[in-house]
Amino acid sequence: MTHIKVLATPDQMYGKARIFNHMTLDPGCSFGYHAHEHETEFYYILSGEAIFSDNGTEVILHTGDIAETGGGDAHSLENRGDVPVELIALIINE
Repeated sequence: MTHIKVLATPDQMYGKARIFNHMTLDPGCSFGYHAHEHETEFYYILSGEAIFSDNGTEVILHTGDIAETGGGDAHSLENRGDVPVELIALIINE
């Protein structure tokens, strides 16, 4: 399961961002592979370890790591571990 706490709405961010959320990925959960056109998404890992697929290349993200995807590039995030992964997700508009 994915747990989402909205930290700010698009209106609160004057339309400059689409998502600003605290998220938790339970073990075995993922954000599916998707692209970002005319926007950039950032993941800031608060705790746990996640597999980040950056245009098909997998990288392990640990607590304190930041990943960025934009400009038409694609990514996914998967929790293959035994403990939840907590992160902040921010999508800003072009």
